[in-house]
Amino acid sequence: MDARILDIADHLLLIERELHVQGWWSDEPPSAEALASTVPFAVDSMSFEQWLQWIFLPRMKEILERGLALPNASGILVMAETVYVDRPEESRQLRKLLAEFDQLISPSA
Repeated sequence: MDARILDIADHLLLIERELHVQGWWSDEPPSAEALASTVPFAVDSMSFEQWLQWIFLPRMKEILERGLALPNASGILVMAETVYVDRPEESRQLRKLLAEFDQLISPSA
């Protein structure tokens, strides 16, 4: 298996762990309507943390498990910087992990 795939899988676990550490992990899923959002990052129906937990992480895990083509770019850090502009300390580790994810996902990584 490609080392990059393993690095991405490890990073997904680190992102999940950080959501738990910060208390941003939810046991209650968003509604089916919220999950069906077609707006980028589902900003119309859920928080960024919910999007990470319920859409981003499951989709990325499915891509890795099924051997599907990886996205050729990720702008997730830009969104995180916007969301956490008023919580820079609290979100520092999560933003660091998302920045590293963006680097891993780009083809030049």
